[in-house]
Order: sequence, then C-alpha cells, then structure tokens
Amino acid sequence: MERENVAAPEEAVGLLEVFGLTCAFLAADAGCKAADVRLETFDKNKPANADSLPVPLLVTVKFRGSVAAVEAAMEAGEAMAKTVTGVVQKHIIPRPTGDTEKMLKLSAFDKN
Repeated sequence: MERENVAAPEEAVGLLEVFGLTCAFLAADAGCKAADVRLETFDKNKPANADSLPVPLLVTVKFRGSVAAVEAAMEAGEAMAKTVTGVVQKHIIPRPTGDTEKMLKLSAFDKN
C-alpha cells in the first residue's frame, strides 16, 4: 500500500541541498534506508555562478516524517552526499507553518 504524499500536522521536513541530480538520488536513497521517512518532490536551482561549482546544478532533497526520523535521514543523506559531490545547505523545520507547506510544494523540475 502506497503512502499518500500529504504531510501530517506535526511532521518535520528536512531540506538537504546537494550538487547534482545523481548526488540527490544517492542521498535520498541513503536517507530513506536509514529512517522511516518519505520524499517530497525534489527542487533544482542553477545559480548565477554555476560554472564555478563542482556540478552546475543544485538539487534539494526533501525528507518528511517525525523529527527523529528526519534527523536520521538527513545524517545518512549528508554522509552519502559528502562522498559524491558535496552538500550546499541543510536544515530541518520541525513543524512547518501552512504557508511554508505551500512553498514546499513548489519545484523548478515542473518547469520546461
């Protein structure tokens, strides 16, 4: 049975921004294997200084679950990302507000 991609009121979100899509998939896989979390849609960003970066695309992995599970997933995802291309930013939001929840649904991968 597949879980719905709907956040429970007390769910945390972990945001792990890494260099490149391959790194994002590996970090997401490691995080999901380490803890009872689910993924939300990845997001991407190509910054103005993209040519000076190790990989010219930044990808944000979004883990959802309890605070403890998201912390464990973030640790595993970060460890994996550091072995590939690296971590740009990371942050955990314990209980996102309704407005933040709306913003978490945005993804540049939806754009052509």
